[in-house]
Amino acid sequence: MYITFIVGTAGSGKSFLTYAFSQWLRTSKQNVATINLDPGVVVLPYTPDLDVRDYVDISTLMKTHQLGPNGALIMAADLIAEQSEALSSEIQDLKADLVLVDTPGQMELFAFRASGPYIVAELTKELKSIVYLFDAIFSLNPLNYVSNLFLSAAVYNRFLIPQVHILSKCDVLPQEDVDSIVDWSSKPDTLETAINEKLKGAKRLLSRDIMQAVYRLGLRFPLTPVSARTNEGMTNLNMVMERIFAGGDKFTY
Repeated sequence: MYITFIVGTAGSGKSFLTYAFSQWLRTSKQNVATINLDPGVVVLPYTPDLDVRDYVDISTLMKTHQLGPNGALIMAADLIAEQSEALSSEIQDLKADLVLVDTPGQMELFAFRASGPYIVAELTKELKSIVYLFDAIFSLNPLNYVSNLFLSAAVYNRFLIPQVHILSKCDVLPQEDVDSIVDWSSKPDTLETAINEKLKGAKRLLSRDIMQAVYRLGLRFPLTPVSARTNEGMTNLNMVMERIFAGGDKFTY
């Protein structure tokens, strides 16, 4: 069994990608399961095989402990961590070859609290990875792209497991813009040129320094364009996942 956590900023398309990629894998005869790890989500585009809302109810936490929505979500994240053993048992019972975990919409609940790394470590001892989403529309501006680059580096630092980087919603941009963002991810010189051309003052200086700091650490985050709406890039995403987990072989044994 392999497990991958789908992570990204709010609105980057985590749930829709979980749905679309799981459907694509099933069409390819892969044995895949889905997990919803977001206790605050109201509607999902898929029916999860395991749902943390069965363990934690946000409305009940708000009423019982006189909490606002954010406080209840923070408390829920810690309560979910306490249920790691039960969740791990349920995951094993799924008997899937690949498990896709849809993480909370508020990325900081998962990535930047102590409960997140604990959950990742305890849910399973099998091979794990993270799929980090760069929202295509947000990333079109080099200032925003560098901000996301910094966040992705911070997420990698928190978990230190293989991390795949996706340019999500690539269908909403002209191909020329998609190609430009992908070039930024693989060719630091083109990103630096875009920063110098499109940004000014402190924004230019900070963006350039952040970019250079990330690259000095030896981190490289090449992007794979993917559309959950059109299934563009699903084959490439699948190939990357297969290389990480199975040395290029299929997930299904």
